[in-house]
Amino acid sequence: MSWVQVYSASNSLEAHSLKGMLEAMGMDVMLKGDSLSSATGELPADVVAVTLWVDVLRSEKAREALHQYELQAESLWFCSSCQEENSGSFEICWQCSTPRNES
Repeated sequence: MSWVQVYSASNSLEAHSLKGMLEAMGMDVMLKGDSLSSATGELPADVVAVTLWVDVLRSEKAREALHQYELQAESLWFCSSCQEENSGSFEICWQCSTPRNES
């Protein structure tokens, strides 16, 4: 299998969440740099980045899914219960815990 980098996550939590998303789509995913996260502050930020790698044959499908993830994270939604503005990455309102699909 030939691996190619498809994403550089902002932190280990994001990397693991995206790894799970891609695996749920049937892709094998490898994380690189995850073990360096404990050195944050001692190493340059670009060295500590956690990157996601997939089989080159699945890279376009992975990049499209990751692009959709980024678009969703940039969007905003307003809670129907309390009218609070929420980031697109939130599935529940941060203010009152109303699920997004009820908004």
